[in-house]
Amino acid sequence: MVNLSEIEQGSTSQRYDVFLSFRGADTRNNFTDHLYNALIDAGINTFLDDEEIETGEDLKPELENAIKSSRASVVVLSKNYATSTWCLDELALILERRLTADQIVIPIFYHVEPTDVRKQQGSFGDAMAGHRRKKITNAEKRVWWGQKMDRWKKALTDIADLKGKDVKGRCSLCTPFLFMKLIEIQIN
Repeated sequence: MVNLSEIEQGSTSQRYDVFLSFRGADTRNNFTDHLYNALIDAGINTFLDDEEIETGEDLKPELENAIKSSRASVVVLSKNYATSTWCLDELALILERRLTADQIVIPIFYHVEPTDVRKQQGSFGDAMAGHRRKKITNAEKRVWWGQKMDRWKKALTDIADLKGKDVKGRCSLCTPFLFMKLIEIQIN
């Protein structure tokens, strides 16, 4: 287990302890909101994007900077997570930072099976199939989209291979507090 206090803290590039990645439509007003509040109440500086963005564009610079300036990322993988190109771009960058900057990554499987994420089956398979069906007439953009799809597929496989936390059949209000305690142990 990596301890966040062991990671260089003097760097001005590390503005957040935790970056939360989640599908707003699935968890914003329940699990993620409670988890965010529990982390903040525990004194853990946490980034939470307060906008629902579905543009299909690249990550906004402020989101990319927040990911890059966080010591850890918590990824809440929910049923519709992979329907969002935004979430998939975040995930790919988070896992890149795990390799290049030793960022701690903690997946939370919110009513989904890690196997479905890893093998892109069930709702994750449906979402990826939907992305594959996107009609792109420009040859350059089609190549770019194919590379993006490969990056997302690898990110989903990699995140599912990490040791994570599982949320199933538990009290939806108390679960974030239990996970917050586990996360706090890993990052402090």
